[in-house]
Amino acid sequence: MISAKFNLEPWQKTLYIVFFSQLVSVVGFASIFPFLPLYVQSLEIRSNLSVELLAGLVYSTQAFTMMIASPIWGAVADRYGRKPMILRAMLGGSVTMGLMGFAGSAEMVVFLRAVQGTVTGTISAANALIAAEVPRRKMGFAMGLMQVALWGGVALGPLLGGVLADAFGYRLSFVLTASLLLIAAALIQFGVTENIKPEERESHKNRSLWQDWQHILAAPGVKIAYTVRFVAGLAQVLIVPIAPLFILSLLPDGAPINFYTGLVIGVGGLASTVTSVMFGRMGDRIGHRKILLVSALIGVIAYAPQGFVTAAWQLLILQAISGAALGGVVTAVAALLAHFTVQGEEGSVYGLDNALVAGSRVISPLLGAFLATAISMRATLSITAVFFAVVFLISWLALPSNVVKTSRIPTPAD
Repeated sequence: MISAKFNLEPWQKTLYIVFFSQLVSVVGFASIFPFLPLYVQSLEIRSNLSVELLAGLVYSTQAFTMMIASPIWGAVADRYGRKPMILRAMLGGSVTMGLMGFAGSAEMVVFLRAVQGTVTGTISAANALIAAEVPRRKMGFAMGLMQVALWGGVALGPLLGGVLADAFGYRLSFVLTASLLLIAAALIQFGVTENIKPEERESHKNRSLWQDWQHILAAPGVKIAYTVRFVAGLAQVLIVPIAPLFILSLLPDGAPINFYTGLVIGVGGLASTVTSVMFGRMGDRIGHRKILLVSALIGVIAYAPQGFVTAAWQLLILQAISGAALGGVVTAVAALLAHFTVQGEEGSVYGLDNALVAGSRVISPLLGAFLATAISMRATLSITAVFFAVVFLISWLALPSNVVKTSRIPTPAD
C-alpha cells in the first residue's frame, strides 16, 4: 500500500523501512553508549577490579562476543533469511538493554554487555538485507542511506541520553533503549517482505561456513576492504573511553558534563549523516575508491590538531569534520564489499565485516586507555590521525582501481 501510494519499487520500500527502523534502534543504543563508564562508576563494585578496568571491559566484552558471533549469524542469514536475523538482533538487544537498566553491580553490566554482543548485531543484519534487495547500481546510495541511519542515531542518541541522564539518571536511558528496539522490530516484522531466490538458498545447503568465508575472502579486493574497515574501526573508537574525561578537562566547573559529552560525540555522527548519502551517490558516479581516498585524507587533517585544543568548541568543530570523513570511509567500504562479492552471500559478507568492526572495538578502547595513561589524553586524540593515514595508504596502494567481482555463487566443489 505504501509502495503503491508513493510509486515505490519493492526494493525502495524495503530500503526506507529498514532505514527508519535502523535509525530508531541506533538512537536507542547510542543514548547510553557514551555514558557507560559513568554508569559503571555509579554502581556497586563487588570484585577487586578497578573502575577503570571495568569501564574498559564494558566496551570490550560486548565487542569480543560480537566478533565471534557475527560471522556465524551472517552465514545463518544466507541460509534462512536476513529478515529473521534483524528481528533476532533487535529483540535480543531490547531484552539485554532493559536488564542493564536494573543491574545491581558494575560486574552485572559487563556480563549483560557480553550477552548483548552475542545476540545483537542490527547493523550487519540490516546491511546484508539491503545488499541482497537493492540493485547493484544503487548500492552507494543505499549504503549511504544506511549510514545516515547509523550516524543519525549516533548524533541524536547521545544528546537524548545526555538530557535524560542529567534529568532522571542513567537507568531511564536503558529502559528507553529497550522500548525503541521493540518499536524497530515491529517495523521490520510488519513492513518488510524478503525475497530469497531459491537458487541462493540451494547453493548453501551442502557447503560449510568455512567454505562460505573462503570464497568471499578469495574475491579480489575483499581482503583489502576488510583491512581498511578494521583500521577505520580502530580510529573510530580509540577516544571513546577517554572522551568524557577529556571534555571535562575543557569545561568550567559546574558545566553539565553529560550534555557536553553527548554534544561533542553527537556532532561527529551528525556530520557523518550529512556526508554518507552525498558520498554514496557520488561514489556511484565516480567510484567508491576515490571517495575512500579523499575521506581518509580529510580524517588525517581533522584528527591531527585535536590534541592541541584549549576549548570545548574547538574540539566540537574538529569532531564534526572528522565525523564527515568517517562517514565517507564507512560508506565507501560498505559499497565496495557489495561490488566485490556475488549476490547470495550478503549475510556472510557483512557478518565478517561486523566481526572485524567488533574486533577493532575489542582492541581500540583498551589501546586508547593505555595510550592516555602512558602518554596523555591529548596525544591519544592526535594519534587517531595515524590510523586515517594508514587507511589512505592501504587504499591507494592495494585497493583495486576497477571492480573485479566473482562470477558465481560457489558450489560445494569449490
